[in-house]
Amino acid sequence: MLTVKGAVGLVPRAVRNKLKSNHKLTEFYSRSLQRSGLFYGFPSEKKRMAMYSAYLTHQNHRLQNLASIDEGARETSVVIIGIQKLSLTLASLNRVGIENERIFVVSEQDIEASVHCFTTISDAVNSISPSCRLLFLNSGDTIAKDSFELFLRCDSSADLVYCDTDKVDVKARRVSPHFLPDWNPDLQLSTGYVFTGVICRANLIHSNSIASSSIAGLVAELWVKQPQLSVEHIPYTLIHRSFNKTAITNGLTDIRKVLECATHAISSYNEELVVNHVQWPIESEPLVSLIIPTKNGKSLVKACIESILEKTVYQNYEILLIDNGSDETESLEYFAKLNKHPKVRVLSYPGEFNYSAINNFGVQHASKKSRLIGLINNDIEVINPYWLSSMVGHALRDDVGCVGAKLLYSDGRIQHAGVVLGYGGGAGHAHKYFPRYHPGYMKRLIATQNYSAVTAACLLVKKSLFLDVGGLNDKDLTVAFNDVDFCLRIKETGVRNVYCAEAELYHHESVSRGLDHAPEKAARFNRELEYLKKQWGKYIEHDPAYSPNLTLTRENFSIKAKEEFSS
Repeated sequence: MLTVKGAVGLVPRAVRNKLKSNHKLTEFYSRSLQRSGLFYGFPSEKKRMAMYSAYLTHQNHRLQNLASIDEGARETSVVIIGIQKLSLTLASLNRVGIENERIFVVSEQDIEASVHCFTTISDAVNSISPSCRLLFLNSGDTIAKDSFELFLRCDSSADLVYCDTDKVDVKARRVSPHFLPDWNPDLQLSTGYVFTGVICRANLIHSNSIASSSIAGLVAELWVKQPQLSVEHIPYTLIHRSFNKTAITNGLTDIRKVLECATHAISSYNEELVVNHVQWPIESEPLVSLIIPTKNGKSLVKACIESILEKTVYQNYEILLIDNGSDETESLEYFAKLNKHPKVRVLSYPGEFNYSAINNFGVQHASKKSRLIGLINNDIEVINPYWLSSMVGHALRDDVGCVGAKLLYSDGRIQHAGVVLGYGGGAGHAHKYFPRYHPGYMKRLIATQNYSAVTAACLLVKKSLFLDVGGLNDKDLTVAFNDVDFCLRIKETGVRNVYCAEAELYHHESVSRGLDHAPEKAARFNRELEYLKKQWGKYIEHDPAYSPNLTLTRENFSIKAKEEFSS
């Protein structure tokens, strides 16, 4: 693989760039590097299997200490969707001790099995007592006796409960774990990530007139109809999923139908990526104030502002360029010229650099007519002309706070695709340095979803929310982590933050820049890191948008190493 990697480096740049635009080829190359253990520190397949084996030992130890099973919980009925490899599912349920009268199969095809058969989920559930607890599985999925009992032990009073999954290979080894985040509504809408191993009460379905025919659709439909639904995630691999392409595609189709019937959003299906793209409605195109701080940096500012002016489809915006003490003649002359543009205002902010204070100053001078605030770094450059349309649609949603973009380094690698709390003891960027066209872990690089925080290098938020929380913290966080702190304060108001995968832009931050080790700057960074830890320890200990079973030593979604698990 080293030879192949070296050979690729010899291919002319123009040819490499053309090849990179082929998603399938890029993904194949990426997976080959992944298997070799050379790619962004990702372990080889052999090591991943060893790491998962170590994890299973840890999981079994943790589950042995859970409370005993409530005898009433044993009366769970099972609803199986589809008939693909149905015999495997039925055999596993038989081993668990689930009797046939408590098994319900939903399929449009007739089957010869001594179980109850229905054509819709609603019909199946309507035949069951409203107080009965249901376990939903896709046909072909299996569960072991120990796992079933552990599933029941983990159940709670939540309306809906789901667990992690894995596969069993031809050698009967447990492989390919799907370590899921806690409830992530926007990830469900884009990928249907919860698609098997779901428990809920029958009365929840009775009272919501469910039309979906898949588990992923069912989960999305319940949440859309009942946004205050309490959803709990069990961070253990208790279900062995099968490869069921039909279940995945049906789930995404159901989700689009749910959105079409219950919202004004327009959803589309990306067949190549196997994800839904959702454009939320933009009524009356409200004014967006884009705040761009700078000191000098003519070439960066020129590329940034011209790309916004020339490429952005959404047109109702103003740009506030905040000049923090520029002293280069060419920059000053360019800024004076910019100030004459009808969409641009140049404002002077003298004094030492304080990122938080500069942006707060910009918001104070935003037009009274603006409804949304955009925080934009001066080294941002537009890629997708619809970036602002996508972000505005999310930012206008009542239940959404901050909206962040997919940002790429100049060489095409990922700079930002959501912020994870806990990386390095503070916070870091999910999938950092991954290739632009890589799907990421469980498609989380290419799918719009909820993260606890996003970077302020390109961030949209309602002006009212910005003002309600007092803007960025310009006293304790002048340079670092101010965006993370801001996003978490916004989140604490009861809304969700969103990483918008459709909004692609360059962030020409140097890949090799590293940390600034000047004593005074290092001291300032450490003070701000300590503030973050003290203020947001609960998110650093467990970020709900990230699985507790994934590593915090790298930003690559690898399984935790044995030494990372606490006893």
